Amino acid sequence: MIRVVLVDDQAVVRAGFRMFLELAGDIEVVGEAADGAEAVRLARRLAPDVVCMDVRMPGGNGLVATREIVAGDPPVPAVLVVTTFDLDEYVFGALEAGASGFVLKDTDPDDLVHAVRRLAAGHGLVDHTVTRRVIGEFARRRPAAGPVDGPVADLTPRETEIVRLLAGGLSNAEIAAELVVETSTVKSHLGRAMTKIGARDRLQTVVWAYRTGVATPG
Repeated sequence: MIRVVLVDDQAVVRAGFRMFLELAGDIEVVGEAADGAEAVRLARRLAPDVVCMDVRMPGGNGLVATREIVAGDPPVPAVLVVTTFDLDEYVFGALEAGASGFVLKDTDPDDLVHAVRRLAAGHGLVDHTVTRRVIGEFARRRPAAGPVDGPVADLTPRETEIVRLLAGGLSNAEIAAELVVETSTVKSHLGRAMTKIGARDRLQTVVWAYRTGVATPG
């Protein structure tokens, strides 16, 4: 059973999300919070698999809560940002804070369930169509200052190439086709790269790539 905490300052939104998620059968909403501070307390006490986080709450404290949750002691839940605007500044702040994915508040219930399942399984990229737009906009708004010392040097040339292609919005299958290798080979290289850089999922690997200069806008 996937354990979820819902965070939104509107009770009616939480009630709707609870209904959609629990109808799926394999998801249990174990807690609800109306603000970021309570979200952090619940995440630490209940140890959910996923936290559905509204970042546009009074004071914008969803960003602070996301950062505190992902910086906590293991096991760390994945944070799914739930927002009204798909290219809102809060989304990019949440990605930098450590969120693993995002969906829109008006998303189809099946898409919300799918997103929660994917994040619970450790997959950060939720929807390729939307994610590619976010990657491009994130790169434009957060250009890297240049390559940095550290983990970058620990990646092999092939691992670096795969991370760069991932940051360009390609799926594993598309990366495999680009490099003329098996998809399983891409998964292996990407898994090792993520371990080396300390990224929990694919989306945070993309954020890391742009921060360090492994990937650049365009």
